[in-house]
Order: sequence, then structure tokens, then C-alpha cells
Amino acid sequence: MGRMSESPQVLWSRPENERAGTPLLVMFHGYGADEADLFGLAAQLPAEFTVASVQGPLQAGPGRAWFPLRTDLSYSLDSVTETAAGVEAWLDTIRGAHSSVTLFGFSQGMCVATTLLRHRPADYVAVVGLSGFVVEADGDPWFDDQATAAAKPEIFWGRDQADPVIPAAAVEYTNTWLRAHTELTKVLYTGIWHGINAQEIAHVGEFLRYKVLN
Repeated sequence: MGRMSESPQVLWSRPENERAGTPLLVMFHGYGADEADLFGLAAQLPAEFTVASVQGPLQAGPGRAWFPLRTDLSYSLDSVTETAAGVEAWLDTIRGAHSSVTLFGFSQGMCVATTLLRHRPADYVAVVGLSGFVVEADGDPWFDDQATAAAKPEIFWGRDQADPVIPAAAVEYTNTWLRAHTELTKVLYTGIWHGINAQEIAHVGEFLRYKVLN
């Protein structure tokens, strides 16, 4: 399934010899995209960050995915946690070089980011989730929601209420979960549909500067 048997393919915003001591921002693309999809946004975010944009482990049409869609017969909660475990194992090999780790996910990538957060909330300073959702854990032991609620991590959640991709039930669950477990900054945008615009990225930059770099 979604297991990463080796280090994932990653686009980095700086060479290895310039990363030590910098705050790390890890990007997770949406379903059917790839690691290049969000990487262009790195230049619009605070320059202090080292950005690592990660490739999903599964083939999905011309792009990649983190796990099968909920509507796919091969979808399971295990497919989500297996992928998250693979990403976490990779992160554990690099996190020591950085002053902090922040996660940034778009669409299905927001699910990956929040799944990682819910396993080891103390590992991450903040999460940025755009046009995405939080998975329903159904009591799966991977998700330590009690520890997450105690930590109250900082989360930025940006979306358009007219987003045609994320189902209403997933949005409602995400809204309820985030309010109960995190320090939530929620911003609604008009006209971006299932996308990202310059205003949203400016807000993300402000959030990262204020919540992570201060």
C-alpha cells in the first residue's frame, strides 16, 4: 500500500550544507499532483525556512497520491497510517538538523500532515492545511488525539466554502475536530475553489512568521 520502503523523493529549497539550524517546512501535495506542485510557493514564504516538498508513494494518474481515495475499494485507515509512518521514519533521520518542524499540506496532503501531528504532536510546531481535511480515526491507536488536544498545536486552515472536491461531511468533521484539538486559525476565501491564491499564501506567510519564527 502506501508504505515508503526507502527515503522519498524530495525537492529542497536549499543545499544540504545550508540547512543546519534552520526551521524545516515539509510540504505534502494533493492527490494526482507531485512534489513540484507546491514547491513554487516556497519562494513566497518566509526565507528563514528550509522547505522540503515530498513526493507521495503511490501512482495516481499522471501524478502521485499518499493513499487511495475514500471512494476507492483499496482505501483503508491502514493505508493512511502506513504512509504517515513512512514519512515519519524519514523525518526522524533529518529533524535533528533543524530548529523546528512545521507541516504544510494541500487537500489529501493536509490529511497526511494532520495524521503525523496526531501521532506525535510534540514533534511539530505548527501545521498549515489548505483545501483539505482530517481523517476520521475510528479509535485507531495511531492517533493520539488526547495528547494532541493537550498540546493544542497551532493550525492554519484555509479553504473556499464553494470547494467542489472535499465532501461536506469531511469538512464538517474537520471543523469539529480542529476546534476541539488545536489552536485554530481558520480563514475562508472566495473564488479559489479547490486551489490557492496569493492572498491565502500571504496569510500563510504571516501565520508562519508569527507562530513559528517568533
